Amino acid sequence: MKVYEALNWASSFLKTSNRDENAGELLLQHFMKMSRASFLANLREELNPEILAEFQRAVQAHAAGQPVQYIIGSEEFYGRTFQVNEDVLIPRPETEELVYNALQKINKLFGTVTGLEMADIGTGSGAIAVTMKLEKPELNVTATDIYGPTLELAQKNAEQNGAEIEFFQGDLLQPLISKGKKFDIILSNPPYIPERDIEWMSDVVTKHEPHRALFAGEEGLDLYKRFMAELPAVIKDRALIGFEVGAGQSEAVSALLQKAFPHADIETICDINGKDRMVFAEIG
Repeated sequence: MKVYEALNWASSFLKTSNRDENAGELLLQHFMKMSRASFLANLREELNPEILAEFQRAVQAHAAGQPVQYIIGSEEFYGRTFQVNEDVLIPRPETEELVYNALQKINKLFGTVTGLEMADIGTGSGAIAVTMKLEKPELNVTATDIYGPTLELAQKNAEQNGAEIEFFQGDLLQPLISKGKKFDIILSNPPYIPERDIEWMSDVVTKHEPHRALFAGEEGLDLYKRFMAELPAVIKDRALIGFEVGAGQSEAVSALLQKAFPHADIETICDINGKDRMVFAEIG
């Protein structure tokens, strides 16, 4: 079978399974270990039978609901490659926007101050922590996660991308509070999906990505409420807090932040699709 014939089969098979028919190209490119340009130049070549068999198994796995990123074992984020598995949430473009806006705000709020302390809470794959450290190397970056295997993968991603980060296992801000640490910047993409939303969400997400990283109570606000109780213990007098939020949650999260920090400057920023996706609080 030629490469293009394998792609046509995958496209048709995935379409009948109501999956993204373009996933075939990503999978086959991965198994052929080629750049996209090389891959496209080889569409009329005969496909190695072993690669074909591997590819067909992967397409069937995706048709059954397994995310492409878990099959491949990686995802791109801010131009870098991060390993992913079913212990971590797959990094998304919206979170790249959280990082971008956080970097802009840090420059505006702190100027040329060096040695700033930053923490990424619920780090997952480590995408936020690693990217912030590499984009702004003068930051001292700490990352936490409640789940051991998740933290191990985040550490591996930090090593592979050459980012020096201090990792702590624990629930939300508790490991930082217990060590008496204080921070200039706290960023988090916490679980924020209301539990009732599971009914209409894609099974690619609900059956494969970790629920502890997705769902947060009836309204999706449970973790933000806990943050407000714990944040005052870990932030410095002058600080930046940045959250990713679910579309439609910015008003509630802004109100929670304003209540916890009455004098803070709160701003909601929409993502590229016009959805209210980030809430920042500038304190002091």
